[in-house]
Amino acid sequence: MASLNKFLGLRRRLVDAKRFWFNRVWGMDIHPTVEFSLSTRFDKTFPRGVHVGAETYIAFDATILCHDTTRLIWVDTYIGRRCFIGAKSIIMPGITVGDECIVGAGSVVTKDVPARSMVAGNPARIIRSEIEVGPYGRLRSALDRKKAATA
Repeated sequence: MASLNKFLGLRRRLVDAKRFWFNRVWGMDIHPTVEFSLSTRFDKTFPRGVHVGAETYIAFDATILCHDTTRLIWVDTYIGRRCFIGAKSIIMPGITVGDECIVGAGSVVTKDVPARSMVAGNPARIIRSEIEVGPYGRLRSALDRKKAATA
């Protein structure tokens, strides 16, 4: 069976183009090292409120919101560096996700997440604190196992 890896270069160029479009045209603040799925939804009602730190990964169908028309608020939403935002997660307006955090798939983040924490659920709750992650929110323990297996 043929591998889809031959399309990784094309995907990388599409993500780079989309990031450029979000930053230059929409006015978002997405660091150049951020990786995200092409189906990630960034708030375009208040795009200047989107801030994503370096070496963060945002999985498919995740939604980052910066406005709430029912409460008439338009606020900044921050995602720190080296975070992982799981698939189909929702980050509500005005939330700050600290550096080196993991947000579990399908989570609804309604409160600020302290740095080096893992959260999951609806509403998201802290399930682990003081975690150690590498680039793109990969757990250090998983990275160490991979190194040991290849040595």
